[in-house]
Amino acid sequence: MAQKKVRAMPVTLRQSWVERFSMTGVSISQQCELAAVARSTVYAHQKPKAVDGDELLLCHLLDEAYTRHPFYGSRKMVVYLRHHGHDVNRKRVQRLMRQMGLAGMAPGSKTSVRHPMHKIYPYLLRGVAITRPNQVWSIDLTYIRLSHGFAYLVAVIDWYSRCVLSFRLSNSMDAVFCVDCLEDALRIHGKPDIFNSDQGSQFTSAMFIDVLKGEQITISMDGRGRVFDNIFVERLWRTVKYEDIYLRGYASMSELQQGLTAYFAFYNHERPHQALSYKTPNEVYQAAVGGGAMILDKYGHHMTVASNVIGLTVSRRRCSAANRVECVS
Repeated sequence: MAQKKVRAMPVTLRQSWVERFSMTGVSISQQCELAAVARSTVYAHQKPKAVDGDELLLCHLLDEAYTRHPFYGSRKMVVYLRHHGHDVNRKRVQRLMRQMGLAGMAPGSKTSVRHPMHKIYPYLLRGVAITRPNQVWSIDLTYIRLSHGFAYLVAVIDWYSRCVLSFRLSNSMDAVFCVDCLEDALRIHGKPDIFNSDQGSQFTSAMFIDVLKGEQITISMDGRGRVFDNIFVERLWRTVKYEDIYLRGYASMSELQQGLTAYFAFYNHERPHQALSYKTPNEVYQAAVGGGAMILDKYGHHMTVASNVIGLTVSRRRCSAANRVECVS
């Protein structure tokens, strides 16, 4: 209850509570958690730490390779980097991929470790027809490369219309900026019936789950190792990176914020979407006509993602692991 009252106060006021050089011995992380603000807002005005050039180059190469080949694990990434002239071992690649939040989509033993205090919810969307806006929302985060560093992007998307409802940037993978993104979407667009995420610690944290429970929203989570359960956000990341981030090469967080604000406005209001019969996501979201989705899984036989469920026949085309993402427009 106390945390909810704190979050009701203006963000600028809560940010002013945090003292960078506290005499009480309370760390900045603890102060940010108590004030319910993202650490990135506090660190934004500090002089950034020097970034190792070699590490940054490797991160950029990993980001490009993963966007093209999301099924690559650390072993294939080692081979990829060595082919590009970088003598790296698997341990280093694993560390960088972990830092960037990347994991090959092929399931394996202990590919993710659940937080012992975080509840995992079942996946509720397999075989469910999405027939209207605000029926299902989902969230995910991704690594964004900068000229002299990196950032993390989180976004909430409406499944029916593919409309991006809110986004946030941070230089750390804490839960606060994910909660800010969720609350922004709820404040502007109302609430969905079902909210889907992966099993990342940000989305299973008590801070995040409490917001959903407070709004009486049904919670769904991807199965472990099943990235296609949240395919629409995964497809969004590919689009954003190839159509904006890789082309513009943002140098700083402020440039990235301005650029993505402009891009998502273009994506929602101007860019025709093939899966929506070349209407824009905002058109479909506002009119509640022309969208839809359904995820079918035959457990190893084939997987089909059908866009525009209303009036369309579900495709039965087989997709290989390498090109399944391409089967979703």
